[in-house]
Amino acid sequence: MIQKQVSFLTKITSFISNWRSLPPYEMISYILMYSSVPLLAYGIQSFEIGLFWVILLTIITLYSGFFAALIWNDITDADIDSKVHPDRPIPSNMISKEKFFKIALVFSALVVLFASLISLWCLLVVCCAAIFVAIHDKYLKRKVKFPAYSEIFTPVQWVVVVIFGYVAIWSYLPQTSIVLIDLPLLGILKATEYEFFNMIILVLFTYFADDAHDLPEGICDAEGDRKIGVRTYTTSFGEKNAARISFLMFLLSGFFGFVLFLRTDLTYIFLILFTINWLYIMKYSFALLRKTNQELRQFSKIVGRKGFTYLLMSFNFMFIDLIIQLIYHNTGFF
Repeated sequence: MIQKQVSFLTKITSFISNWRSLPPYEMISYILMYSSVPLLAYGIQSFEIGLFWVILLTIITLYSGFFAALIWNDITDADIDSKVHPDRPIPSNMISKEKFFKIALVFSALVVLFASLISLWCLLVVCCAAIFVAIHDKYLKRKVKFPAYSEIFTPVQWVVVVIFGYVAIWSYLPQTSIVLIDLPLLGILKATEYEFFNMIILVLFTYFADDAHDLPEGICDAEGDRKIGVRTYTTSFGEKNAARISFLMFLLSGFFGFVLFLRTDLTYIFLILFTINWLYIMKYSFALLRKTNQELRQFSKIVGRKGFTYLLMSFNFMFIDLIIQLIYHNTGFF
């Protein structure tokens, strides 16, 4: 009997579909998310061709970093996943650690290459983030006994998206602003103090929005985390308190989202869409507080999933608002 050969692309597609839940809308949302930050940093002004290249390189860099981070996490957390997520590639023997390690190296190399094509400042950002995440995943989250240590630092990978996007604009397309930092070899970062604090506000929004969705997911993983000794909000303070802290973080993310609207070029397009998005997740987060101990774990999966969609959609709405404004500013269309 002749066995039908399976193409390499088919194998890759099959692996990805069985690796993580990565729905198409989510993969597209990352492109909009990675684009929205440099657009916000650039502001509503005349279009430069350099902006297109910065955004394209930013997307490739951060997308590569996204896959690299997921793979490194799977490698370092293989023992935890064997108890909590036995269906993931390494515990299920779908792929060996050695092969996954090589794939992670390829994605990491792409991050370094494309970040350096933007600027050395961008390269510094991704290198610092990679070093921290590697140390955190491999050692710190298992060794540090500070309450909730693991989830306190979980949002770093998404905060890096914000910092990278701003630094990309400030270093590659310096606007008429004051010199923020000037270092030998790295060059100049130009931005006003006002723009710098806008970045901090977006960092805070991203931090609280991401951590707010991580906490309900931590409730689901509590049993495995306790066995391994990982300090999350749930293992440190209990399921009910983790749900309360998550609600507070969603509340704070909404506050910083509204502040961002007031301080930046975002218009009522963003405000209306963001408000609907925020009220929707607050409804589910509040409902989680009212669940019994028996219902809490199952419902927390729903809140965790919807919370991550809330984070992504907030950036998507930002992109839609800014791209409409840029098109109108440069062409008069709309």
